[in-house]
Amino acid sequence: MKIKPLRDQVLLESIKVEKKKGGIILPDTIHKERPEQAKVIAVGPGKMVEGKLVPLSVKKGDIVLFTKYGPNEIKVEEKEYLICKEEDILAIIE
Repeated sequence: MKIKPLRDQVLLESIKVEKKKGGIILPDTIHKERPEQAKVIAVGPGKMVEGKLVPLSVKKGDIVLFTKYGPNEIKVEEKEYLICKEEDILAIIE
C-alpha cells in the first residue's frame, strides 16, 4: 500500500535518538515533552493560500525536528508512521 499525503500533510518515519546521560538527574516526564526527529517519507502538494498552491518547505528524505504530540500515529502493513501538518515541523536538520 502506498500513502500519498494531501494538502500540507507530511508522512514521517520516526528516528530513535540516543539519550545521553549527564550529571543532572531529570524526571522521565521532561523527556516526553522534547521534540522528536523523523525522516520525511512523503509530502502533500502544498497549501492553498489566496487561491494559489504554495509548495511545502520540506521534501522527501529530509530529517526534521517536530513536537512530540503534533503528529498522528498511523499503522500501514505492520509499519508505524507519523502524519502531521507542515506547521507541526519545527526545523530541518542539516
